[in-house]
Amino acid sequence: MAIVTQSTREVTPTPAPVQSARSPRRRIGDRVFSALATGSGIIILVILAMVAGFLLMQALPALTTSPAELEAKGYGPFWSWILPFAWGTVWASFWALLMAVPVSIGIALFISHYAPRRLASGLGYVIDLLAAVPSVVFGLWGIIVLAPAANPLYLWLNVHLGWIPFFSGQASGTGRNLLTASIVLAVMILPIITSLCREVFLQTPVLHEEAALALGATRWEMIRMSVLPFARAGIVSSVMLGLGRALGETMAVAMVLSGAPVITLEILTSQNPNTIAAVIAQNFPEAYGLKTNQLIAGGLALFVITLLVNSGARLIMSRYKEFSGAN
Repeated sequence: MAIVTQSTREVTPTPAPVQSARSPRRRIGDRVFSALATGSGIIILVILAMVAGFLLMQALPALTTSPAELEAKGYGPFWSWILPFAWGTVWASFWALLMAVPVSIGIALFISHYAPRRLASGLGYVIDLLAAVPSVVFGLWGIIVLAPAANPLYLWLNVHLGWIPFFSGQASGTGRNLLTASIVLAVMILPIITSLCREVFLQTPVLHEEAALALGATRWEMIRMSVLPFARAGIVSSVMLGLGRALGETMAVAMVLSGAPVITLEILTSQNPNTIAAVIAQNFPEAYGLKTNQLIAGGLALFVITLLVNSGARLIMSRYKEFSGAN
């Protein structure tokens, strides 16, 4: 008969993992990077809050002063003063986007999907170089070259399409009107929109493009079904960045446009609504006292318009952020 004895099993403790000598360094690096990223985000918010606070404090005298007192000093009520310029800012930027966005998308598609590589690289370099041209140069080009050259076209539009509210009224004889300013703005924002759209188009998955072509789609059908839906959010982002440039442009508009405090749909007449940025640039050097506060209040209005535009763009982009081009 065998006797089975149960021996006590000794549990050998598992040795603790030996930490690599580089682990603490990685952890320190992660902490430093996280702190830098968090600090950068906080700094941006602080700067934005400081700018908004400065504009609000400096604009309060113009916003709280009674209209009668402003009228007595020759400044006029703030809201009746700012509304024409706010309209001119939005109206000129609208026409600039209307002209620049289709051309920019077309150029970006040509560079990314149609042009030979050598031509595409050279054309992309020229487009990027166009973004570095100063605003004053665009303003001089608009006054000396564009306005005289486009004036016959403006007269033709006024005569043959004057029944459209945009082209009605007495056309300017010099060509310095809102349409000229909008064309200058369109040329200025064109490289911004083109460069961003080009990079977004190049990020389209190659498998999606090849799948569309393999199913018998033409190149344009492939672009319409694969590239444009995939790049929709990026296109909206580029357009909003271009719009921000158009809203805040100062010198080119101030040099080209002879603005007035009016609200009108006409874009060919000599009496055009001015923009907020151009009004501030033209009047701030000679302003003092309450007039300075009024101009800063105009800057606050432009600040609010820009925030509203960017917020709307973020809402539009959030609808397509989950889109990958495959659904």
